[in-house]
Amino acid sequence: MHSDVHSQTALDARDLTRLRILDQIRAAGSISRIDIASALQTSPATVTAATAELMAAGLIEEVAGTASDGARRGRPRVLLKLNGRAHLVAGLKIARQMISVLILDFEGNEVTRHSETLRNVRMAPEDLVLTIRAAVETTSRNAGLSLSGLSGISVGIAGLVNAEQKFVHWSSSLVGRNVDLGPLLARHLPCPAFIENDANLVAKAEQLFGKGQGLQNFLVVTIEHGVGLGIVLGGKLYRGERGCGAEFGHMKVQLDGALCQCGQRGCLEAYVGDYALIREATSADPGTDPKTVAEILDDARSGEALALAVLDRSGQMFGMGISNLINLFDPQRIILSGPQINFDHLYSEKVMDRIRRGVVHVDASLPDIQVNRWGDLMWAKGAAAYGIELVSILKVKELAADAA
Repeated sequence: MHSDVHSQTALDARDLTRLRILDQIRAAGSISRIDIASALQTSPATVTAATAELMAAGLIEEVAGTASDGARRGRPRVLLKLNGRAHLVAGLKIARQMISVLILDFEGNEVTRHSETLRNVRMAPEDLVLTIRAAVETTSRNAGLSLSGLSGISVGIAGLVNAEQKFVHWSSSLVGRNVDLGPLLARHLPCPAFIENDANLVAKAEQLFGKGQGLQNFLVVTIEHGVGLGIVLGGKLYRGERGCGAEFGHMKVQLDGALCQCGQRGCLEAYVGDYALIREATSADPGTDPKTVAEILDDARSGEALALAVLDRSGQMFGMGISNLINLFDPQRIILSGPQINFDHLYSEKVMDRIRRGVVHVDASLPDIQVNRWGDLMWAKGAAAYGIELVSILKVKELAADAA
């Protein structure tokens, strides 16, 4: 699962070996002990000891391979796989008007899913945590599960999030700033709970299930109410020193420009996010009701001048931002990721030309730029995958504590 979680810094060498073995089994689906040793360049004895402990803890189990899997003719090799029944983890995506929940087993297989409309766009911290609990309870109950049967709950939220500290510096989903969510999550939820910036979780989902599979260096730009960025470098998620780097939406593209929802001016998001398009289209024609993004897109397709101008400026600002990302990171691929809406105005030939003009010229082609439209449940899948990683770390730590 490409474990790159910050909590690994607290693991000793023996714990890290167990975790690397879990990752290897997860990546392979099923694999023999000798192949694990070969892949990790460690001794078979080390693998045998560690896998015995993981089996005793119920995290992995033995399965029979086919005869051709074994070196000895006719005798099947014993393979190891994760025990999917060992743990259930819920992943949540909190969008502007929707909360989506996905429960996965320990192997990453979907158990159940549920989405519901949020009554409030912005909530007090405790109200948000109670909303999370209620949504997970509903999802569990619909599948005949109990809340107490979960081993972890992982939440993706827009904003500046220090995942390790469970501290939200700012989020469009929260009233107020600098919120320590850790104590509230511990008080209201029955199992370990984790919170992470939603764009980072989309990057995790793309790495595990999407267009980032097999890539070492790629960027995911998320486009919805705001604009986010997930960075994978050397196969690992990059978060920044304070855990809240990669704020592409708040890159400045115009001095003292349009007002952003973060409170600053001239941010990229203030020209590209859903609210920015609606504000621009409405302020230019103040006598009308605010239009939805879908209406603005429809107007542009009909050739309406104002809508075309709003989307054109958005595309030019976006192209400038993407060219800056390429100049900074030189990634293998940039994935434009968002819900099932049309953001073709950010991927037009005119925007591509703006990107080309903004990139430092070298004798090489631009990074591959791809679009991946998916809904909030795929974001929730990234959250659940992150939760599985952290639950794995917690269980490995428990092994070490039990042995002490």
